[in-house]
Amino acid sequence: MSVATDCLQQIARLDARWRLPRVRALHLPPEPAPGEPRGEFCALELDDGSLGLSYVLLDDTLQRLRQSDPGLGLAGRPAFEVARRLGDPEAARKAIGLAAVNAISRWFFDRAGWQPDPSIDSIGAMDPRPGDHIGMIGLFTPLIPRVLARGARLTVVELKPHLAGDRDGYRVTLDARELGGCDKVLSTGTLLLNDTLDGMLAMCRGARWIAMVGPSVGCLPDALFARGVTLLGGSWVLDGPRYVDALRAGERRQGLARKVATTREAWPGFETLLGRLSPG
Repeated sequence: MSVATDCLQQIARLDARWRLPRVRALHLPPEPAPGEPRGEFCALELDDGSLGLSYVLLDDTLQRLRQSDPGLGLAGRPAFEVARRLGDPEAARKAIGLAAVNAISRWFFDRAGWQPDPSIDSIGAMDPRPGDHIGMIGLFTPLIPRVLARGARLTVVELKPHLAGDRDGYRVTLDARELGGCDKVLSTGTLLLNDTLDGMLAMCRGARWIAMVGPSVGCLPDALFARGVTLLGGSWVLDGPRYVDALRAGERRQGLARKVATTREAWPGFETLLGRLSPG
C-alpha cells in the first residue's frame, strides 16, 4: 500500500457518507519568466470554495495542462473522481489529482472544525544543531544557509546527475541510501508527485525528525505520519477568491494565505475528526 492509496481510501469513506462538493474550476498560473519563482502552483476549486494546491513545474506538467482543453473539462465533476488521478502515472494528471485531494482535505478540515498551527520557520522546525546530520531531499538552495549556519552537517539527495558533487560546506549525492545516516530529514511536497515518496521515506527510518513542507502538502496526514514523517508544513488559504485572482495573474499572495505546520503529536487523527461530522 502506498501513501496515495491510503489517502484515497480515506477520501472514499468521506465520499460514501457525505455528498462531497464537485469541482468548480482549475486555476493555472501564467507561464513563469526565466528565474521567476512565482507560478509554481495551480489551484483546484470546489463548489463550496475549498482550494487545493499542487506543484506544476515538475517536468512539462504546466505546459501539458495549458495545451489541454480549457479547464480540462473538470467543472462539475465529482471531486473524488478527480482525486483518483493521484494514482495516475502521467505527471499532469497526478498533479491535478493531488490538487483535488488537497481541496477535499481542506473541505474536511473546515467541516470538522480543525486548523493547523502557524509555522515557526521554513525548515520544518527541525532546529539543526552542531553534531546533527541533516538530510535534504532535493537541492533547495535558499534553505541551505539556514542549516549550515547552525553548525549541522548537510547531505542533499538529488535525482539530477549534473547536480551531484561536493559543495561549500555540504555535498549532493544521487544515492538515497545515505539518508539512512541522517538524524533529521527535510523534503518538499514534490515527493507526492514524482513516485519516489514511499521509497525515500523507507530510507529515512533512522531519522528522528522528518519534515515535509510546501504548498502542495495539504492532504490528510495519517498515511505520512504512519510512515515516519513527524511534521507537515503547508499553506492555509485565508481568502479564496483573492488568492485565485492573484495566482492567475502571477502576483504575490502575501496575506492571502499563512504558513502552517502540523506535528504527528498534534494531529487528532482522521477517525477523531470523522466523528465530529454529522452523518450524511
